[in-house]
Amino acid sequence: MAVETADDRSFLLADFGLDITWSGGANFTAVFDNMYTAEDVGGHVAFAMTQPKLLCRTADINGMVEGDTLTIEGAGYYVRIIMPDGTGMTELMLEKQ
Repeated sequence: MAVETADDRSFLLADFGLDITWSGGANFTAVFDNMYTAEDVGGHVAFAMTQPKLLCRTADINGMVEGDTLTIEGAGYYVRIIMPDGTGMTELMLEKQ
């Protein structure tokens, strides 16, 4: 059971979120994260890559499927993994187009 309410989730997204354009539905607000992660590929050369993802309200992406496209700050992304957390929020793992 979620501790926060739908209003609490809306306030979080209003304070920290960006406007996202979804090709298959209405626009929504989500927190975008594109941090670098270190990858161990063997050998002596360090390798890092970005891991773009969104945190959004589950209700805002009703009907979204893996493979849908999003536009975030002018850049295109594919939705690769949809991970609802059971509390009304969903994390979307993305791939830049």
